Amino acid sequence: MVMLDTLANAMAAIKNAEMRGKGEAIIMPSSKLIANVLRILEKEGYIAGFEYIDDGRWGKFRVKLLGRINDIGVVKPRTPVSYRELAKMPEHLRKYLASRDVGLLILSTPQGIMTHREALKRKIGGIVIAYVY
Repeated sequence: MVMLDTLANAMAAIKNAEMRGKGEAIIMPSSKLIANVLRILEKEGYIAGFEYIDDGRWGKFRVKLLGRINDIGVVKPRTPVSYRELAKMPEHLRKYLASRDVGLLILSTPQGIMTHREALKRKIGGIVIAYVY
């Protein structure tokens, strides 16, 4: 099986484990992008934590779930947004979130991976890669 988008596979694994009420999800293969997204999810309180498991191949992440995720996924196509667009929150971005103050968009910016709220504070734009609520 060819994995074309490892971030999408990771988000699907988390979503499937949440829907089944499991306490943890195993994500493989691992990458720095997935690790940064998991750090954001942990900081925002969507997951309890995660650990890296070195299996001698690609590595895995064991993610401890809290049951707080209703929906999680990647944004395809990955759309660039400027600070002004992010402040207005256009319709093509608003459709990924449940409500105005519910959920997060995760952006890849020149200053690293961050949420849309943090990007608004820093007044920068980036590429929208994922969402969670």
